[in-house]
Amino acid sequence: MIERILRGIAGLVVLVSLGLTQIHSPKWLILTAIMGLNLFQSAFTNW
Repeated sequence: MIERILRGIAGLVVLVSLGLTQIHSPKWLILTAIMGLNLFQSAFTNW
């Protein structure tokens, strides 16, 4: 249950950062990259 909530929050952060990229600055893509790397790492470590 908690894993699903955390993945949902991660997805929301990615979508918000993409929106902020369009509205404010392309530098918000850094947040998207960090979340993507975090999700990639969790796929291998299951943590």
